[in-house]
Amino acid sequence: MRQTFEEMLSDMIRPEVENLGYVFWGLTSPASGKKRVVRIYIDAPGGVNIDQCAEVSRQVGLMLEVEDVIPGAFNLEVSSPGLERPFFAPAQLADYMGRKMDVLLFEPEDGRRKFKGELAGIAGDTVAVNVDDQVKNFDWTAIKKITLVHEF
Repeated sequence: MRQTFEEMLSDMIRPEVENLGYVFWGLTSPASGKKRVVRIYIDAPGGVNIDQCAEVSRQVGLMLEVEDVIPGAFNLEVSSPGLERPFFAPAQLADYMGRKMDVLLFEPEDGRRKFKGELAGIAGDTVAVNVDDQVKNFDWTAIKKITLVHEF
C-alpha cells in the first residue's frame, strides 16, 4: 500500500520529536492555498509548554529544510494535542476508555456521519463507541476524525 504524504512526513518527524524527549502524537498537513501547513502535535507526561513546542519547531523546521521534502513554501505549527485531542491511531485511544468522543466518518452510516458517545472498546482497527445506549463499531479506516470531548 502506498504511503500518504502525511504518513511519510510522520515517519521522518517522529524520530526527531522522540529524540528531544517528547511523544509524537500525530500530524496533519492539509494542502490549502499557496502555503501548505504542517501541524505537529506533541505530548509529554504533564503536557507541554510553549518553549517545548518552539524547541521542536526549530529542530523539525531545520530537518525539513535540509531534507526538502515539502514542495514550495510551508508553515510549521507545533502544539499540544490539547483537552479535545484528535487521535491518529487506534492504540492512542486505550487510555480514554469510558470517555466521551466525537466521531466523524468519511461516509454516512445509518444516514449520518457524526456520532458522539463513550469509548467502549478497541479491538485491532475496530473502535466501539456507545452511542445513545447502543454500541456501534467503526472501522478505523472509516473514521475521518475522532476527538476527545472534554467535560468540565
